Amino acid sequence: MKKAAIPEFPSPDQGGNTRILRGTGREKTAYVFGHRNPDTDSAVSAAAYANLKQALGMGNCVAARAGKASPQTEYIFARFQVPLPEFIPDLMPKVGYYYNPNCKTVNGETSLWDAMAVLQTNEASILPVVDGEGRYLSLLHYRFFAQSMLKMCNPRRKTAIRTSISLLASVLHAETPVLNRADELRTSPIIVASAEFDTFKTLLATHPAENTIVITGNREEIQDFAIKAGVRSLVVTNGDMPNRRLRESAERKGVSLLISPYDTSSTTMLILYSMPVSGMSNADVRPVKKDETLRKIAPALAAAPGKALPVVDDAGVVAGILTEADLYHDPNIEIILVDHNEPSQAVEGVENYRILEIIDHHRLGAMPTRHPITFINKPVGATSTIVAGLYRENHVPLTSRMASILLCGILADTLVLQSATTTREDREMAEDLANIADLDIDSLGRDLMRAASNIAGRPAAELIRQDMKTYDENGCSFVVSQVEVGSLREALARKAEFLEELERERAAAGALFAAILITDITLLSSIMIMAAEPGFAHFVNLPKQEESVYDMKDVVSRKKQLLPILSELAEEYRRR
Repeated sequence: MKKAAIPEFPSPDQGGNTRILRGTGREKTAYVFGHRNPDTDSAVSAAAYANLKQALGMGNCVAARAGKASPQTEYIFARFQVPLPEFIPDLMPKVGYYYNPNCKTVNGETSLWDAMAVLQTNEASILPVVDGEGRYLSLLHYRFFAQSMLKMCNPRRKTAIRTSISLLASVLHAETPVLNRADELRTSPIIVASAEFDTFKTLLATHPAENTIVITGNREEIQDFAIKAGVRSLVVTNGDMPNRRLRESAERKGVSLLISPYDTSSTTMLILYSMPVSGMSNADVRPVKKDETLRKIAPALAAAPGKALPVVDDAGVVAGILTEADLYHDPNIEIILVDHNEPSQAVEGVENYRILEIIDHHRLGAMPTRHPITFINKPVGATSTIVAGLYRENHVPLTSRMASILLCGILADTLVLQSATTTREDREMAEDLANIADLDIDSLGRDLMRAASNIAGRPAAELIRQDMKTYDENGCSFVVSQVEVGSLREALARKAEFLEELERERAAAGALFAAILITDITLLSSIMIMAAEPGFAHFVNLPKQEESVYDMKDVVSRKKQLLPILSELAEEYRRR
């Protein structure tokens, strides 16, 4: 009889235990971010522009925000049933931005033979082993496999393997005339019956027969004795089928009978590969999560087998693999910025990613980019005005919900079209959006101002950070916030609280000063509370209402009215 050749590792798609994670691996998501402490115009512009990009075919475009939404913003998005932009507090390089989701996994009950076949085709030299729900259990890699096999094949120790008859039959491609308790996993000693009959009997007597797997060729005397002894399984090599009497005897004794097509040495070698992969993989290698920073996981990645680690989601399900080589690829996210263009106002970590576009209505702040980009900057009162115009330019119809929030963005940033920054384009766009959404501008404006002006019970720290921006002027930095109120009385009563928080922000930023513009929306005028370095505090020559409080009569726009004054003061102080 012609011997069967030792099989090659099977193609991984031949088995049913391989789970291939879907995804393209390098598919990118474009996040649309407003400034670091988003006001209503910023959040609305991000949501509406992401919606426009999706309508234009950029399916993986997501609105995002780096800070807490203000009460006014929450009110708008809840009222018009539009989801708030996704909260992403920073863009420090994370596992999720670099890992490869094109990862194959194997179930822990898969045979080592089939698992090694999958490992051969994996992009990384590791293979995550998972449970029935896809949750990570352990890691198969060549080093651990080699070490385990060396221990198992130690000639000074008796060879025993933990396997099931089903796995054994699968790896051997065996015929199975008799099966008994085929799926039960047990640890079994292996006896290769190559010695004389008497020697075999003596050897078998040293093992619990009911657990033992016996491998033999066409030797009827040994086959008969092994069956009568009640061994766990009798494996007959070279494709030789025992006679009917022996098969019936095996049936009576509950002995699984397997007919291997391979010779004895090949069969013995293959049996070692019938063990479940869970028993031959490394459970000490811990996975990383998608939201972990690269800095945190760097030591583990450098020490990992093949410099690769499995990546899991919050439920522990394997999502992919991260290798050191992946860190040299472009990340899988790109950025679009709206309502700002200065690095100090952008989400932390933005410099690590490609900026595709900037849509803004503020002064130019020298945001560096590695590639040419689309940059739209117009002197209007709100970025929402620009975004609404882009719908029109691209012939994308505005839904009532999108028109409603864009109208709110314009009204919020222009104090219901009363701010000095308001342009004819803002007013005309607001009228068009109001018609689409069937909303009354004056009534909606009153609702928005009520939602924005209630500061009672809200901590000073929250109010200051709600719409806080950092500016850099020729090496001099300062921080300016703005909040709108129905009356200045409560704000003045909380002066000490505001000053304490402003000083904390100033010190943390190493800034020359930190100030908050508190705007009375009924009088369309403001006061400014400032915490500053002592030298600068004496230098400020603005009209004082009281210590650290300045009267900013008729000033309602931080961008157009306050910022030029503060920039000039900072420049003069720096030059003196």
